[in-house]
Order: sequence, then C-alpha cells, then structure tokens
Amino acid sequence: MDKFMQAAIDEAKKGRDTGGIPIGSVLVKGDTVIGAGHNQRVQQNDPMAHAEIDCLKQAGRVGSYKDMVLYSTLMPCYLCAGAVVQFGIKRVVVGENTTFPGAEAFMKEHGVEIINLQNQECIDLMTTFIEQYPKLWNEDIGE
Repeated sequence: MDKFMQAAIDEAKKGRDTGGIPIGSVLVKGDTVIGAGHNQRVQQNDPMAHAEIDCLKQAGRVGSYKDMVLYSTLMPCYLCAGAVVQFGIKRVVVGENTTFPGAEAFMKEHGVEIINLQNQECIDLMTTFIEQYPKLWNEDIGE
C-alpha cells in the first residue's frame, strides 16, 4: 500500500467516524505530506467542505502546486477537479472510481495525469457508506 494513499484512507475513516462521508485526501510534495483533509460537509454543515477542498485549506498557501501530487480516496467531483486545474496540480492519485466516476475526463482535458489504484479498501468504504446512507450520498453528489 502506498503510504500516501494510506494517509488519505486514514482521513476518510476520520470523516466516517465523526458522522460524515468517508472520503479523504492528502497533498504531497516530494516525500512530505503538506496538507490532509476529509469530507466534512455534514460535520461543518458546509456544502463546499469536500475532502480535497479541506485538504487544500489545511495545506494553506504554498505558492506553486505544480510539483505536488493530490491523493484522494475517490475520483474528484467537478468542484474538486476545478480546484486541481485552477491551482495547476499536475498529478492526482485516486483510490477508486467504481462508486463514483467523478470528473476524470475534465482533469485529463486540462493536462492532469490521473493514476487510479482501484483500491479495494477505498471501494469498500464507499460501497458500505452508500448502502447505509443513500440519501446523504445523493446530497453530496448533487442528485
């Protein structure tokens, strides 16, 4: 297991364990985690508090993002993909896109390399959550 994806999974579990949606993200430069976050839409009553957005907020101002890699347990949605493109992040490592296809094509069209691990633990986290809380999941993805 990639240690950075494991860190993102740990973030996803923090979200789940505090009553939220189990999606986690970390921002990495070289061999260092610069920021980490998890989906906190429920916990903060904030529709914008997606994992990748929380991660970027936790990283704070870092200057250029061009040499950084964003890890996410789930394929980013258009909101989060927009942040990836806006900040010039060139590589995103994704845990899975089985439970949600996200905005992969959008990111690729803007020059972002996507590495999809199809990690079973990430798939299981989301599958279980979606089965248990379909209404909350549909709210999160805007359906």
